[in-house]
Amino acid sequence: MLSLSSPQPSTTTKPTSLLRQHHHHGHPTLKIRAIDAAQPFDYETRISTRYIQSTKLKIAVIGFGNFGQFLSKTLVAQGHTVLAHSRSDHSAAAANLGVSFYVDPDDLCEEHPEVILLCTSILSTRSVLSSLPFQRLKRSTLFVDVLSVKEFARDLLIQSLPPDFDILCTHPMFGPESGKNGWKGLPFVYDRVRVGKEESRVLRCERFLEIFEKEGCRMVEMSCAEHDRHAAGSQFITHTMGRVLQKLGLEETPISTKGYETLLDLVENTASDSFDLYYGLFMYNKNAMEQLERLDLAFEQLRKELFEILHGAVRSQLFGEAERGGREDERPVGWELPSNRRALPPPSETVGAENS
Repeated sequence: MLSLSSPQPSTTTKPTSLLRQHHHHGHPTLKIRAIDAAQPFDYETRISTRYIQSTKLKIAVIGFGNFGQFLSKTLVAQGHTVLAHSRSDHSAAAANLGVSFYVDPDDLCEEHPEVILLCTSILSTRSVLSSLPFQRLKRSTLFVDVLSVKEFARDLLIQSLPPDFDILCTHPMFGPESGKNGWKGLPFVYDRVRVGKEESRVLRCERFLEIFEKEGCRMVEMSCAEHDRHAAGSQFITHTMGRVLQKLGLEETPISTKGYETLLDLVENTASDSFDLYYGLFMYNKNAMEQLERLDLAFEQLRKELFEILHGAVRSQLFGEAERGGREDERPVGWELPSNRRALPPPSETVGAENS
């Protein structure tokens, strides 16, 4: 700020915020007030940056295979810091995705991730958990699993983790194939098994769930037990039928119908998963055995219905005249109905045997 009381301003400057330059011969003084305008301070930018940082998480993906990489791609795209560890060396794939890969789990845990995201197979989860150095993590770390069986995962996490750790059981009901064109409308099941009451821990859990909300997932809060009941009747049956059809060796034909193409898509979506996943769906979901038995009974019932119709047609062909009033001795000698598990002989063979 410049205040002039004289037509002869002084050119003398001093490094002070307020200068009083006195002139001789009774001339008035020149006062110079300097305001430092060289300090940039954008309050709104700093507040915005602080807010963005508060909504981002440092997430450690344990099990950086196909599914772990599939989820990490979206995590990175949303601005979260992603670390990864796996028994196999996936450092090249991690670098391509912008993920920091750690060969040693101790090194990863010393980075103090806020969330440990378990993307391991069902069969290896127990051994992976036992290999993690929990003592190197913050005592309130949030553990999240994405296993396809939930009661097993819940019980294992409660038994294995220190009591201060938070637990969120989730199941994205999609994978690299079904979710390759986006996650909008796809179901995401979750159960807040154990989350501390502190505001920071509650918000951290919500921020993780928001990852899937932002992608348009259909968020379904459900207990682990209820999930397994539904999954046995849907996911396990779906994988079972897909693998049965795969063993049939279905192929495209020039006259494939829409229904047949749907079956081919089912084979592609299920057979690409490892057999360990399918075995895990059977072994670690107590409802799976019941569904397998129901499937077997349903097939037997369907086959029985077909054979009853076939038997009726054969009976009508062979015994039609006799049953319409013919003599008893006109019936074929030695004819017996085969058991339900044996195929009926073709009519021509039956007639030939009678004539001979």
